[in-house]
Amino acid sequence: MSKITTRMKRHVRHVLKDEHPTIWVGKESLTPSLVAEIEKQLQRSKMVKIKILPAALQGEVTAQTIGLNAAQQTNSALVEVRGHVFILFRKRKTEEEPSQP
Repeated sequence: MSKITTRMKRHVRHVLKDEHPTIWVGKESLTPSLVAEIEKQLQRSKMVKIKILPAALQGEVTAQTIGLNAAQQTNSALVEVRGHVFILFRKRKTEEEPSQP
């Protein structure tokens, strides 16, 4: 999981405050195809808002644990969990520039 500063968390929350979730977690929880879709959206826009449907929250499973698992599997930072919605953020991977002699 990557680290994120408090200032950056505040910025990400501000940017996504009026956006609707773009991914929904269903009763099967985090499937490989769902993780691949999260990866794709993180690569494209650095941040993603995800909603957890009530069917996914059975037994000991909470929104916090699903968010932490998603962040760990995608190597991103969990910005916030609010109700059944969580936000992930990851800096874009930049290609390393050749070093100057």
